[in-house]
Amino acid sequence: MQVVAAMQTPTAFALGHRRIFTSIGFFAAVFAAPLGCSDAAGGDLVLTSRDGGSGNGGGTSAGGSTSGGTGSSGGGSATGGGSTTGGGSTTTGGAGTTGGGGTTGGGGNDAGAPVSYGAPFTGSPKATKIQGGFQFIEGPLWMEATGKLLFTDPNTNTIHMLAPPSTITVFRADSGAANGLAVDSTGRLLACEGGRHRVTRTETNGATTVLATTFENHKLNASNDLIVRSDGTIYFSDPKWGADAADRQPFQGVFRITPTGTLSTIARDMTNPNGITLSPDEKTLYVDDDLDNFVRSYPVNTDGSVGMAKRFTATSPTPDGMGMDLAGNLYVATQAGVEVYKPDASKIGTITCDEQPSNVSFGGTDHKTLYITARTGLYSVHLDVPGRP
Repeated sequence: MQVVAAMQTPTAFALGHRRIFTSIGFFAAVFAAPLGCSDAAGGDLVLTSRDGGSGNGGGTSAGGSTSGGTGSSGGGSATGGGSTTGGGSTTTGGAGTTGGGGTTGGGGNDAGAPVSYGAPFTGSPKATKIQGGFQFIEGPLWMEATGKLLFTDPNTNTIHMLAPPSTITVFRADSGAANGLAVDSTGRLLACEGGRHRVTRTETNGATTVLATTFENHKLNASNDLIVRSDGTIYFSDPKWGADAADRQPFQGVFRITPTGTLSTIARDMTNPNGITLSPDEKTLYVDDDLDNFVRSYPVNTDGSVGMAKRFTATSPTPDGMGMDLAGNLYVATQAGVEVYKPDASKIGTITCDEQPSNVSFGGTDHKTLYITARTGLYSVHLDVPGRP
């Protein structure tokens, strides 16, 4: 998400081109201070400490317990895939889908055999506009439980809802200038409320729980994008949109909230961290920087902490929100369109839009529809590989 200035009130959380400030959907070496780092193109970042610092995570559990988030429906255990929205079955690397041993209906692959995917598209696909007329939309999130898509418009302090194919209504007004959205394994909505400098969770009874708002006695900057691991670990970016303030963070960081609510830093050395996502097996975390135009990756440990960071790939200017398909291909919203990279960082191609994309989310009944928020319009394109919502 690109922002001109973040005012004191959420309704004035203005957005525009990201280079005008002074210092914006399923789903780290972590360190206490920026120690020795080198980030030459194609080289590794040398980060020398982990899980530094602690903060006020709002005194609540970050994402709570997981219920049914990692098992497959009707088959054996799934090891290669994350949880689906609302704790549904996983697909990648698991035993298959409903019906038992490998594929629907029970035939096909042996239980536990990985699913093989081809290319997500051929040629140069162009997304189709669903509806325009918004101010600056972001944060698309497919809600598996309802079969609907949520997306945000921070400028208007609103979260919208799409009932496919094209019916759009207001899901939430007074959203705290929410940007990135996610859902945990029990179906609770998480939001980066940049205008209120916090990350929140909406409980099943409608109450709001603040998961993170301060760190080391300073407010968060403008929480921007987030992803949730199946165990409830939350990772989010916190760029400093708008003017500096004495009570904001002295750095633009990437954070982790543990399932018990502990807030710590993953990175303090990025110029402007933005999009964030996980690989299908949840073993790699990806974060992009929309001023330095690259994506970095972190190996994720079994407890949700991360190892040493390295540069994954350079991108076209202004990389923003990201998504992931079940083959492990990474989708990055950039100035050129949605750029798609294989797990080895080789580029597959670019999905174009009439407007510059800001974020993406897979959805639809087969999870092969890629929804794209792009400035004033919502777009979609059908792909040949399903993705993680």
